[in-house]
Amino acid sequence: MQKPTIIPNPNTTEHADGLTPAYTNHLSRRDSLKLLAALAASAMLPSLSGCEPTPTAKTASGTTSAEHWPELKLQPVTAKGYGKDPNLIMPPEAPWPLTLTAAQLSLVALLSDIIVPQEGQSPSASAVQVPTVIDEWVSAPYPSQQRDRLTILSALAWLDDEAALRFSQQFTALGTTQQLAIIDDIAYDNEQTPQQFQRVAKAFGRLRNLVLAAYFCTPEGIKDIGYLGNVPIAGAYPGPTPEAYSHLNKTLAELGLSDFAYPVS
Repeated sequence: MQKPTIIPNPNTTEHADGLTPAYTNHLSRRDSLKLLAALAASAMLPSLSGCEPTPTAKTASGTTSAEHWPELKLQPVTAKGYGKDPNLIMPPEAPWPLTLTAAQLSLVALLSDIIVPQEGQSPSASAVQVPTVIDEWVSAPYPSQQRDRLTILSALAWLDDEAALRFSQQFTALGTTQQLAIIDDIAYDNEQTPQQFQRVAKAFGRLRNLVLAAYFCTPEGIKDIGYLGNVPIAGAYPGPTPEAYSHLNKTLAELGLSDFAYPVS
């Protein structure tokens, strides 16, 4: 992956050891739940296929010659959701607690900024509070979110395990070059991905999809892609341009639907 530009982020502070960045949330719960709803409706979230376990083996040097995978035993999220007909005018307080630890949030923030670094006038993922949205997602008590919870937390644990095997430190304590050396091995799941990284590459792909979808649900992300919808138009609606009408009528003619064509004024 392209090496990100490391820029100070007002949403992170430093732990006492001076190595691990600590993510700080600045979103209200109401705002993070709004982004959760937008994320749930996003078309950018394809489903994640299952991953079968494979044997684990370690070489004398401490690197892995086959897949290692943290078999996490997570406590189930038993809180109730909003139900099928929530009051969207005056929504109730979130009935479930957020579940990511401070260390997990900091790791998600670091990974989010590797996936979406600050570039030009566009802020990084953690600067627009994407880790908080991920926390909302994996903490929600719905089946798809709970499947993602196991996937994402397993990927986070894998990264710390791999960092310990390679460099004898947690992932967030590594230098940027070391971090990207691991990320480059799992960045994509394709025919070039070594077998021992295929399962975690799928999991990382799911995290990447969540981060990207959450980012482009934020006002800053929407602005970044130049989306101009959902804004009021002063005065009378001007309608489509003559060029747009012409294109529509040409398409209708090609489909044999000219009876539905609109006159161009």
